[in-house]
Amino acid sequence: MRQVLLNIVIALLWVLFQDEEAFKASTFFAGYLIGVIVIYILHRFFGQQFYLKKVWVAVKFLAVYLYQLVTSSISTINYILFKTKRINPGLVAYETKLTSDWEVTFLTILIIITPGSTVLRISKQKQKFFIHAIDISEKEKQKLLKSIQQYESLILEVTE
Repeated sequence: MRQVLLNIVIALLWVLFQDEEAFKASTFFAGYLIGVIVIYILHRFFGQQFYLKKVWVAVKFLAVYLYQLVTSSISTINYILFKTKRINPGLVAYETKLTSDWEVTFLTILIIITPGSTVLRISKQKQKFFIHAIDISEKEKQKLLKSIQQYESLILEVTE
């Protein structure tokens, strides 16, 4: 947060030092880019990682989530329309590496809002999820576990 505020202050100072008669967004943007370069050079003195890395991780997280949402929605629609006789619902257990309450809650929400699966229970130690899936054939189970692992790795990346 300090890096973002410092970057905005650098951009505003850049606008003031340009001695223009009116505020121009292009000047502010140029100052913001200069601020990004300065903060990148000095970010290790803040005791934090460079803040644009978190922005990149958030964009990557959003892209992965939207991809998973679209593909699981198409898969669920496919089951409803064409494979109602061949659905094999059941439970899947998943061991997580996440430790904090926030991380476990976020992963639970991501699993729940993805069509075709829902979390039924979390163990008392918050290390094991019991998930109900619309299809637990070996292929579909591996796809589900892979998507949960992607979510988990992205959550770990965001919280580092």
